[in-house]
Amino acid sequence: MSILATGNTFSTGDSVTASTLNNAVNNATFAAGAVDNSTTQLSSGALVVKDGGITPSKLSTGGPSWTSGGALTSTSIQNSPIGSTTASTGAFTTLSASGTTSIYETIEKATLSGTSISATVNVNLLDGAVFYFTSNAAGLWTLNVRGNSGTTLNAMLATNDSISFVVMATQGATGYYQSAMQIDGNSVVPNWAGGAAPTAGNALSIDVYAFTIIKTGSSTYSVLASQTRFA
Repeated sequence: MSILATGNTFSTGDSVTASTLNNAVNNATFAAGAVDNSTTQLSSGALVVKDGGITPSKLSTGGPSWTSGGALTSTSIQNSPIGSTTASTGAFTTLSASGTTSIYETIEKATLSGTSISATVNVNLLDGAVFYFTSNAAGLWTLNVRGNSGTTLNAMLATNDSISFVVMATQGATGYYQSAMQIDGNSVVPNWAGGAAPTAGNALSIDVYAFTIIKTGSSTYSVLASQTRFA
């Protein structure tokens, strides 16, 4: 099977001239024999790499690989972060590690709200893990924990996953407290530090409610909670 199709076809008896020789070379294109149609293909006579035609092993020894969905898999990613051209920063939308992760320093996002906490308050854990209500509480409240308005916590967590977060409630002259809790709109009863749920808020303070939620099954959770006064 031929590899090249010449730019000039000679027949018996044709004269060979500089022009016909130049045409044979200059107008030549690749033929079907030049490609394997697995890693390479022809495009208007040119040789091109097929989509997905280069495997990780052709790029580097021991290099990363990609899933069919485009996810990068690697035993380690070092030095040059993903998501930035600056050597000291990088961003992932989500990052999952199955082994031990060593982190030297983290900066955690806090979600601040100037709304007075009261009634039913939605806490969206996809927004972060620190929720600070800076205006004085206006009444008892029910905390509803979810991923966000379109994602349930049940969908966000796998069974045996746990997640921790805090809710900081600013108190005025009258202290209020969390009187109930929900996950995805369904009532749950936390296990409170000290064995009893809060029955009062602390006036002129910031009450910090700390929670750890452990998903033990589909829409089934164990919740550990505490209330601590800061003034």
